[in-house]
Amino acid sequence: MLAARRQELILAEVRRHGTVRLATLVERLGVSAVTVRRDVTALADRGLVLRVHGGITLPYRGLPGEQGPVTAPHTRVGMVVPSVEYYWPHVIQGAQATVAAAGGRLLLRASSYDPAEDRRQVSRLLERGVHSLLVAPTTTDTAGIDLLRWLGALPIPVTLVERLPPPELPTLALDAATTAHALGAGLAVRHLVTLGHHRIALVTSRSSPTSRALRAGWRETVASLALPRHDGLDHDVPTYGTPDWSDAYDEVLRHCRDRGATALLVHSDREAVGIVERARDHGLAVPDELAVVSYDDEVAAASDPPLTAVRPDKHRLGALAAELALTRAADSAERPVHRVQLWPSLVIRHSCGAHALR
Repeated sequence: MLAARRQELILAEVRRHGTVRLATLVERLGVSAVTVRRDVTALADRGLVLRVHGGITLPYRGLPGEQGPVTAPHTRVGMVVPSVEYYWPHVIQGAQATVAAAGGRLLLRASSYDPAEDRRQVSRLLERGVHSLLVAPTTTDTAGIDLLRWLGALPIPVTLVERLPPPELPTLALDAATTAHALGAGLAVRHLVTLGHHRIALVTSRSSPTSRALRAGWRETVASLALPRHDGLDHDVPTYGTPDWSDAYDEVLRHCRDRGATALLVHSDREAVGIVERARDHGLAVPDELAVVSYDDEVAAASDPPLTAVRPDKHRLGALAAELALTRAADSAERPVHRVQLWPSLVIRHSCGAHALR
């Protein structure tokens, strides 16, 4: 039987019964469990069925009021983040404060940007009996996509934090709270343009998933402002302090000088600190000869000189994600999916040279 025909029969079964167990489909179609799971995955990715524990159902359940609201208490919120260092502590604190204010308890687990570890930590929280989840999962490659499918099929609400499903999963019905990182990159570029810069290089940390959004925002803003071509001004560097970091940063500075770049947008603060350090060692004055704007604003104010920085509101992001999770846990199944995005802000300090114009 062709896959298309099997999937038609699966849809017919779901329409007839509302919910169908995978084991039932295996028996009725006379195929292997692997084949059924593959067909179900294809239907779910297209938004035609919704995966639930042990089976599938239709993604639309009738008119509001036909199904009663969720009434069970939801006090334990699990949270899985890729790190408890840099960036994430403020997010965690925001979520913890919000859950505590609602009379609940936050149960935290740390992962390591690894889909298998993400799943293991979520499974541990499920064993602890959490009622909802906040997760910042790995979303790239096949393993990340499979992880998101699994999260979408869990029997408790899942809210994504600083993550969105990739284009391969356009109808994955998970709430999400994110920062508009691409817009933040645009804020930095526009500010530097107002200071007279027309070639603005981007330097991103290759270890961070945020770099993709920053690159998109940088490219879009450069194009929208009709700036000169920025070929060769997009650099991906190792983390500050790792082996050979100084050689890589020196190469970036040489490329920027050769291509006439007078300003840098650097992600993150630690990489910006490293760039300023190498510029100083080469006799390049910041901001007089090179303007620098950092992205994250974790330690930017303590740099020498203090770094102008784009600041995501990390504490508010954690609080907002927790609000979404708590509301989803207490609300009815008819609540629409929420994708909420916070704008970052630009904090002006010495490293961009703006003080000289005041």
